[in-house]
Amino acid sequence: HAGHTSLPQCINPFTNLPHTPRYYDILKKRLQLPVWEYKDRFTDILVRHQSFVLVGETGSGKTTQIPQWCVEYMRSLPGPKRGVACTQPRRVAAMSVAQRVADEMDVMLGQEVGYSIRFEDCSSAKTILKYMTDGMLLREAMNDPLLERYGVIILDEAHERTLATDILMGVLKEVVRQRSDLKVIVMSATLDAGKFQIYFDNCPLLTIPGRTHPVEIFYTPEPERDYLEAAIRTVIQIHMCEEEEGDLLLFLTGQEEIDEACKRIKREVDDLGPEVGDIKIIPLYSTLPPQQQQRIFEPPPPKKQNGAIGRKVVVSTNIAETSLTIDGVVFVIDPGFAKQKVYNPRIRVESLLVTAISKASAQQRAGRAGRTRPGKCFRLYTEKAYKTEMQDNTYPEILRSNLGSVVLQLKKLGIDDLVHFDFMDPPAPETLMRALELLNYLAALNDDGDLTELGSMMAEFPLDPQLAKMVIASCDYNCSNEVLSITAMLS
Repeated sequence: HAGHTSLPQCINPFTNLPHTPRYYDILKKRLQLPVWEYKDRFTDILVRHQSFVLVGETGSGKTTQIPQWCVEYMRSLPGPKRGVACTQPRRVAAMSVAQRVADEMDVMLGQEVGYSIRFEDCSSAKTILKYMTDGMLLREAMNDPLLERYGVIILDEAHERTLATDILMGVLKEVVRQRSDLKVIVMSATLDAGKFQIYFDNCPLLTIPGRTHPVEIFYTPEPERDYLEAAIRTVIQIHMCEEEEGDLLLFLTGQEEIDEACKRIKREVDDLGPEVGDIKIIPLYSTLPPQQQQRIFEPPPPKKQNGAIGRKVVVSTNIAETSLTIDGVVFVIDPGFAKQKVYNPRIRVESLLVTAISKASAQQRAGRAGRTRPGKCFRLYTEKAYKTEMQDNTYPEILRSNLGSVVLQLKKLGIDDLVHFDFMDPPAPETLMRALELLNYLAALNDDGDLTELGSMMAEFPLDPQLAKMVIASCDYNCSNEVLSITAMLS
């Protein structure tokens, strides 16, 4: 009878068990994501091209759905089954997206869907879809330069232009020439994707519009002397005075600042008495334990009987800028700062400094307020500062890094001709020369510029070359404990 035709879909192909009711609940939500309208076009491009660029705004569903479609495509091919890798610049994103996708595919996290980040590998022999930090895929490439395990490699959040993503782009561009069976997809949340397109030899570009509502932007009339004070004040004001329901997202620069802000906001709301709406304050930064990270998806507290609105306040680093989508956010507070890596070549030191964000970042932050309905963004800086003082785009990390470790990694990947390595934004030749001299001086490279045994060992450490050498040498001098402490403090 007619009922038979729908039967095969009820069995999960990965577990051979019937799908759980939760699977169908989630499926309804998935089918509403903007990206679903493009599934056929995506599959068509995937079949016909080896590499392409996909632009989708934050929240379009690209990070969760596209890798699953790639898995479907890989399963439809004859021959040995290769996996799908999807890189993320941030650990939190790799973990929380993997958890979500495991739920969507109705499998256990760590089985068919897994993640791999530094110090933690949650995958198995069964894993066909692996979310990982870009740094981890780079490490895999050091041991397997052609990345034979994978049939599709997705570089997600490529607009963040992290060091590892930039190197991977150069490496994969070469691997694609050697492996006709490999597909490479570069995914970005920003619209300057033309640059990626040109870089990958004018490959196709697929654009998926997000669903964004208008966001009203407010600036401060005068520059704020203390942005933390101003931010806390603004949170309280919005919570007290806004008649609209809706959650808040406040961007700060790091763990200490975030913990401090959470404490103070809670204290101030408690002091306002029982008439005020309930507030749930949730911190978000990369070193937070995973079960804490999942709290950002909790619903806000309910309304009180007197009608006071309950709100969720997420206090986050720029991880919530494009990596994670938090539903329900209607108000964004943007003090305009982030921690960025800067390198001072004169004293050869890399450090994290709190610096002003770029216009592109500011626009991304404001956009977080318009996900579910029209929102408001409170920028704690003047309109003049936005127009005249902020850079247009964040500088690629490779242009503000100590190239010593980059050169070591590239040599370890078997790339010897660094001068002609195809960087998207090539570092200054002088900086490259300096890095080569330093590595030669540290005996990581010999006089011909080839990797020495020591150099090969140094490349295994995710450290500055000087620190890596120091850690290795500490064994000969019986001071490993002390040197490890010093290294941890310096890195």
